[in-house]
Amino acid sequence: MVRHQPLQYYEPQLCLSCLTGIYGCRWKRYQRSHDDTTPWERLWFLLLTFTFGLTLTWLYFWWEVHNDYDEFNWYLYNRMGYWSDWSVPILVTTATAFTYIAGLLVLALCHIVVGQQMNLHWLHKIGLVVILASTVVAMSAVAQLWEDEWEVLLISLQGTSPFLHLGALAAVTMLSWIVAGQFARAERSSSQVTILCTFFTVVFALYLAPLTISSPCIMEKKDLGPKPTLIGHRGAPMLAPEHTLMSFRKALEQKLYGIQADVTISLDGVPFLMHDTTLRRTTNVERVFPELARRPASMLNWTVLQRLNAGQWFLKTDPFWTASSLSPSDHREAQNQSICSLDELLELAKGNATLLLNLREPPRDHPFRSSFVNVTLETLLRSGFPQHQVMWLPNRQRPFVRKVAPGFQQTAGSKEAVASLKRGHIQRLNLRYTQVSSQELRDYASWNLSVNLYTVNAPWLFSLLWCTGVPSVTSDNSHTLSQVPSPLWIMPPEEYCLMWVTADLISFTLIVGIFVFQNYHLIRWRLGGIRSYNPEQIMLSAAVRRTSRDVSIMKEKLIFSEISDGVEVSDEFSMCSDSSYDTYANSTATPGGPRGGSSQAKTLTDRGGR
Repeated sequence: MVRHQPLQYYEPQLCLSCLTGIYGCRWKRYQRSHDDTTPWERLWFLLLTFTFGLTLTWLYFWWEVHNDYDEFNWYLYNRMGYWSDWSVPILVTTATAFTYIAGLLVLALCHIVVGQQMNLHWLHKIGLVVILASTVVAMSAVAQLWEDEWEVLLISLQGTSPFLHLGALAAVTMLSWIVAGQFARAERSSSQVTILCTFFTVVFALYLAPLTISSPCIMEKKDLGPKPTLIGHRGAPMLAPEHTLMSFRKALEQKLYGIQADVTISLDGVPFLMHDTTLRRTTNVERVFPELARRPASMLNWTVLQRLNAGQWFLKTDPFWTASSLSPSDHREAQNQSICSLDELLELAKGNATLLLNLREPPRDHPFRSSFVNVTLETLLRSGFPQHQVMWLPNRQRPFVRKVAPGFQQTAGSKEAVASLKRGHIQRLNLRYTQVSSQELRDYASWNLSVNLYTVNAPWLFSLLWCTGVPSVTSDNSHTLSQVPSPLWIMPPEEYCLMWVTADLISFTLIVGIFVFQNYHLIRWRLGGIRSYNPEQIMLSAAVRRTSRDVSIMKEKLIFSEISDGVEVSDEFSMCSDSSYDTYANSTATPGGPRGGSSQAKTLTDRGGR
């Protein structure tokens, strides 16, 4: 009976097992392979890379539009009929999907680094296709239903592109390790030239990308204009229920420049403050008067409106995730708020803030359909509120309003030609922040037209508009923006150029160093000549560029050549682990095995060969 001793001992490779196991469910050594990845699996790798880029774009977009989450929820409320915060679940789902795809891509790149054949498991393939399809559907839906929001992506890049450029440089520099390895393993010079040209084309394009970056925050600090004044959108809706006395009082406590309000006329001619067409979202009408829940708010008498609670919904739905931060006294006050009339707001704000008023047109069968502008004007003039502190937004009957109240600041809600605005005696513009460019802001300023932008909640957006030179903004988050002392970042052009050039030089130096390090043995072999290498080293070096089947054949040839010469297999060869080595050991230890059967096996095992 022959005693067997394995020719080679395999040490446990836990990291490699986890790598191939998680990616392709190949946990055993015999399931792994150094063969080239099949074309089908390469296609899946390209699909994985594309999905990574797409989900990264979607995640970045959805993170940047958090300024408009309330607008998004309100849009869905009008479509579905009930209020719910959809923004956060979408953000969490997107982040989870991106993390999953990014993890798979990292595993795939690790396969390339260690020379393992990629074989994505079918469950991962299903997950990849589902995430790709879901992302495409989501982006298409936003493009159709919320088209203007894609402008936010371009605006955000003005504030983040200098830092995204640095992140891209770091990513490309790290990827150069993999590219350099593929360059060293390429069998043909044409393949090496293709790899080198493609990679460095991308690298140099990235190095020159700052030439296309234009950010208003790249400026001299001395050129920074004054901080934009703040107008509370429906009061302070993050601290109290919108359009209530508590909300307006919270806004005035912050010393804001102005307050924005939407005016609606009741059935009996009393102007009150309400944004929605119905009362379902901001009152308890469905519980108190369920039969009136879907009736327009303007089709109810003021006595009925006064009986509704306008604060409990804020604590229940928590639209801005801020209700939990209220003090016990504020919590009790918010719970007992009622619908606010225009008279109450005028009395509270008189001499304390400017009012930006927008009128909601009543239904056709409303008794004050043709006179709601007159009723609102009478209420304003009767209150004694200073005319110069009223920004009048409705375009209806504007000549009549100018005649009756010449002190009002006439405000347009849409972009028009400057000549047309001058003819209409327009002094201000009230536009969405995505509707105006930096050049248009400068043009309006040259014509002495002030521009107010809505609705600005995020500090990054407020900082960007500050650098752009916007005079004023309307905000739900005025209590936070009022505490912003300066733009989040501002950088002189010379300092930015220095940062850009320095980052490019560091990246280029690291990439060249990585290529030299990865290809050191190849360069040394070509420069030193083939004569400095013995046959075994040449064969082992060449194995790097061959498939595992070719490597196995070379190993067997080395075994037989060393056996015939009576020389022990070198340590350098013994480090080349492959399953064919064990296969050969078992076969030679069996009587009648190849090339001499058990006698050769015993010769090797007695020597303690590896």
